Amino acid sequence: MSPKLQEELLQRMAQLPEEEQQRVLAFVKGLTPAAGGISGKDLLKFAGAISRTDLEMIAKAIEGGCERVDRSEW
Repeated sequence: MSPKLQEELLQRMAQLPEEEQQRVLAFVKGLTPAAGGISGKDLLKFAGAISRTDLEMIAKAIEGGCERVDRSEW
């Protein structure tokens, strides 16, 4: 990060109330990859591990169970 950009960020953050600073921090944390995460490239070895039949069953279960509210559940 350039020093100029870093300085502007710090100045603007200092003007925010602490609650808003916490929101900005949470947002930035969401943008950065988690430590110890796995890259998408490393996950490619799992491509095709689930059979087409199983994938179709999963898709049907999702379609059949989504967007329904069971009012007695709560």
